[in-house]
Amino acid sequence: MDFVAGAIGGICGVAVGYPLDTVKVRVQTESKYRGIWHCVRDTYRRERVTGFYRGLSLPVCTVSLVSSVSFGTYRHCLAHICRFRYGSTDAKPAKADITLSGCASGLVRVFLTSPTEVAKVRLQTQTQQRRLSASGPSTVPPTCPVATAPEPKYRGPLHCLTTVAREEGLKGLYKGSSALLLRDGHSFATYFLSYAILCEWLTPTGHSQPDVVGVLVAGGCAGVLAWAVATPMDVIKSRLQADGQGQQRYRGLVHCVVASVRESGPSVLFKGLPLNCCRAFPVNMVVFATYEAVLRVTRGLLS
Repeated sequence: MDFVAGAIGGICGVAVGYPLDTVKVRVQTESKYRGIWHCVRDTYRRERVTGFYRGLSLPVCTVSLVSSVSFGTYRHCLAHICRFRYGSTDAKPAKADITLSGCASGLVRVFLTSPTEVAKVRLQTQTQQRRLSASGPSTVPPTCPVATAPEPKYRGPLHCLTTVAREEGLKGLYKGSSALLLRDGHSFATYFLSYAILCEWLTPTGHSQPDVVGVLVAGGCAGVLAWAVATPMDVIKSRLQADGQGQQRYRGLVHCVVASVRESGPSVLFKGLPLNCCRAFPVNMVVFATYEAVLRVTRGLLS
């Protein structure tokens, strides 16, 4: 049931956090933005509300699988470790066991998420100018043709994936996967470990599990801590994946890190950190609350 609960929790999390994810990716990859609010205003002015949901359809379709694999891998890995070390899957795991299981969960999901991330980043960073006639009353004489922006390169997630595969080969779909591995390995270890510790602290005396408020707080804080350690590699991942549009700037992970720091200073590695943390709290509140609720309901039905 961990796979089912993880799938439902992941979908709810995407629905809550996607608009801020779009802003985060654009701030990390496009130097024209002076900050978060400048990006929000510019995106809304040019593309209205739909601009914040570019590339959403593919994550919604795949997030159930990815989240299911993440939570399922974590629980099954933890169960096998407990059986091997303590002789029972019901034994209380040590913090090292939780950390190792969380890391395994993060590494496994990369093979599924990399193509999705490539398509998402390409679509999120692909700006589409609105027609001049849609921006207000036209002052252009009727005899003059209405100027329009060039057609976008990618018409949607599936078109983006097929275009990348055709132009850049299979490796194009896994562009930035080295940074993604470095990002998700330690961030998911932090994610599950901090959630377990906070749940233990927030569980009332005499109870075996925290209440709803405890789950919400633990889930939100776990998400913030995970993104705090993940942001540097998330910046590099986004830059590598967006690099296929136009002339290629980066030769690889190390070159991207060096070039980015040389160009913008070490602070570039923490670009979007406040936004990541602001987005992570409500998203992971929803993810863990939904995950725990589904598990409790299914256990009640099966008992």
